[in-house]
Amino acid sequence: MSDNRQFLQNLYDAFNRREIETIIAKMHPNVKWANGLEGGFVYGRDAVREYWTNQFKAIQPELETLKFERDESGRSVVTVHQIVKDLEGKVLVDTEVRQIFTIEDGLISLYEIGETDTIQEMIQKNKAGNEQ
Repeated sequence: MSDNRQFLQNLYDAFNRREIETIIAKMHPNVKWANGLEGGFVYGRDAVREYWTNQFKAIQPELETLKFERDESGRSVVTVHQIVKDLEGKVLVDTEVRQIFTIEDGLISLYEIGETDTIQEMIQKNKAGNEQ
């Protein structure tokens, strides 16, 4: 797990620096990537690139790794502290999320998110809670 831990930590660091190409280079060309913003998945490196490019035009997520584990299927499970801000820096979401990676031949082939609402759903719930 230590190899995957450092591999993934490097990718989280790159994500927080918005180094999209660094991360995409570590994905299988036909990667299946969870769409944490709206739900569902995007398929392939180009789709992930487009997904992140559009996401970063609307919100600024930051991820802090808290815990690295391996599940019974051998997947890497990372618990992260996720803070999502709007473009002005206002915190929209502050939560913990489990992110699950299948790594084959040194590349991410599948990225899944543990049971949680999408970012859009979390933002809506926070707005509703703040309006009461």
